[in-house]
Amino acid sequence: MPQQPDSNAVKQYLLALQESICQRLAAVDGKGRFDTDTWDRPEGGGGVSRVITDGDVFEKGGVNFSHVMGDTMPASATAHRPHLAGAPWQAMGVSLVLHPFNPYVPTSHANVRFFVATPANAEPVYWFGGGYDLTPYYGFDEDCVHWHRVAKAACDPFGEQMYRDYKHWCDDYFYLKHRDEPRGVGGLFFDDHNTGDFNRDFALMQSVGDSFIEAYEPIVQRRKALPWGDRERDFQLYRRGRYVEFNLVYDRGTLFGLQSGGRTESILMSLPPLVRWEYSYVPQPGSEEARLTEHFLTGKDWLEVANEQ
Repeated sequence: MPQQPDSNAVKQYLLALQESICQRLAAVDGKGRFDTDTWDRPEGGGGVSRVITDGDVFEKGGVNFSHVMGDTMPASATAHRPHLAGAPWQAMGVSLVLHPFNPYVPTSHANVRFFVATPANAEPVYWFGGGYDLTPYYGFDEDCVHWHRVAKAACDPFGEQMYRDYKHWCDDYFYLKHRDEPRGVGGLFFDDHNTGDFNRDFALMQSVGDSFIEAYEPIVQRRKALPWGDRERDFQLYRRGRYVEFNLVYDRGTLFGLQSGGRTESILMSLPPLVRWEYSYVPQPGSEEARLTEHFLTGKDWLEVANEQ
């Protein structure tokens, strides 16, 4: 018989994850602190938003926990689960986005989440999802290799092929079709994860969630003191536009949050504070700006790059 999902255990883990990530990021920043905003959702549930602004490293960042519920699944969650239409549901997760000041420090996003629905006269149906991805403006091979090595180590206990599958899923998901380019250098993405072994499925989500800070913090430490000027800042703001385009057009979490009546301020926390668009911009050939799309935003296998070095 399949194990029953333990929603309370998942919730306690997610709250502890939010706290530990905020502590680590505040220590990296040195100046900024996370303000806490607790909110309730009239339709059911609520959450805790933790936001940092104008730190020494992070221009804006948020690490949000939410636990929401309802009587009928939102359309974005039933598109490929029509049998759950009309079922009571609950969803919880931690989602974060970090936008540093320094253009040499990448933007990063991470999310781990848990859904459970209970159709009439049936056992609960659960699934886990999550992952993380990296969006550099000026790339470094060693950062990309480190990022993917940590991601692989998080997946390895759960199957030899899992990192490859979730890496490809991330590359496919975080892709701007209208631009015909990846959003960043990828990482992990998975959804609808349910093997019937709740404890093992939960352990996978924890492994991914716990590994995020181990993947991101060393990159921030290496790059946060690099000098930069107006040229780098202008390019960063221009490339942030791609981030906004993806989140507002394609991101399933954003769509789910808005369709389920979530808190708009928390949902759109992922957007950067400053951004710009420039008509028909083309970087100078041979420049570091051109190298971003020519070398880094190519969906390459960064572990193979490491083997070649």
